[in-house]
Amino acid sequence: MASKREQVLQALFDRLSGVVGPKVLRNEVLPERVPAGGVVILRDGDPGEPDVLLSPPEYVYAHRAEIEIVADGPTPAARDGTFDSIMLAIGTAIASDRTLGGLCDYIEAVAPEPIDLSVEGAPGLKAAVVPLVLHYGSADPLS
Repeated sequence: MASKREQVLQALFDRLSGVVGPKVLRNEVLPERVPAGGVVILRDGDPGEPDVLLSPPEYVYAHRAEIEIVADGPTPAARDGTFDSIMLAIGTAIASDRTLGGLCDYIEAVAPEPIDLSVEGAPGLKAAVVPLVLHYGSADPLS
């Protein structure tokens, strides 16, 4: 059986994979070519130091994961549109079940700071990192 941390991250990945449009990856490098629908990469992030509750022991995490979003398009307006569609779809996917079927107490997203990336010989990319805080508890820090 997978650890609680892995169960939460896999459930989040599965939810993101249901978003129509972008290619969704987990802990992978950005592909050399960004598909027309964009790319979303879930990074596992850092569970941080847990708060410990005793009797029975429970380790309560505010795990900080990240979603990288990269959009491509022939024009700045097309990139902006693709980027905005991906952001809205991710927001809807997260808001539809902030507990990931009960695995997590709550998921909260932090507003991203989008940037435009210049690419030599290409129109450019629009990208952002969306920090997520996953609140959950586990009976053991290794499980």
